[in-house]
Amino acid sequence: MKFRPCIDIHNGSVKQIIGGSLTDSGNQAVDNFISGQNAAFYAKKYREDGLSGGHIILLNPKGTEFYEADVRQAKSALEEYPGGMQIGGGMDEGNAEKFLAMGASHIIVTSYVFRDGMIYMERLKRMASLLGKEHLVLDLSCRYAGDDYYIVTDRWQKVTKVKMNRQTLEMLAEFCDEFLIHAVDVEGKASGVEKEVVRRLGERRVLPVTYAGGIHSLEDIDWIREAGNGFIDFTVGSALDLFGGTLPYQELLQI
Repeated sequence: MKFRPCIDIHNGSVKQIIGGSLTDSGNQAVDNFISGQNAAFYAKKYREDGLSGGHIILLNPKGTEFYEADVRQAKSALEEYPGGMQIGGGMDEGNAEKFLAMGASHIIVTSYVFRDGMIYMERLKRMASLLGKEHLVLDLSCRYAGDDYYIVTDRWQKVTKVKMNRQTLEMLAEFCDEFLIHAVDVEGKASGVEKEVVRRLGERRVLPVTYAGGIHSLEDIDWIREAGNGFIDFTVGSALDLFGGTLPYQELLQI
């Protein structure tokens, strides 16, 4: 179990948002925190503190007015910490290699593979072939919808028909190196973890996995360690003091 840092970029700024509030229309989101520092500042800190395997997420879709500003921020961070961070947000066969060349260790993919409520296996296979599965992370962020947890796409706005369960994890593990899973219903709320999601990940140890969503205390982290049998890595956003919260970053460095 280890702490994986994050840099979320929206409208050209490093931010923490409430995940379920994000909309493409008007580039809107409910902001928890807007940093006065750029992405390179955080990447340098993570590099100096020896934190690897964190992720950069571009929250504006390609083609919108702020997307290129997001990319410039991400590029500066990857140049500051080459090989030390993963990147996601609008990744596909047309741009993934570019971000690897910028210095990303892995490309995080969701919406390009999960479309129209289904898994497009041919796209996944092509991405794995293009990048090498050792450079591919699948974001299986999920939310509870009616009877189970389902994978969500398009910046967490669309619920697919694909359940986040053992069968899905085992099927997809052949094509990627890790999983990243945000519990979207609690993402950005610092209100406690989605315990059922953590339990499932602890039971279904298929590939390295990073959990995000709702962590707001050291007790939450202790609970993840116990429920996940030490297998699940974690990331903290809005609750972290680096992003305006109260959870001390320096204490997480000791985990």
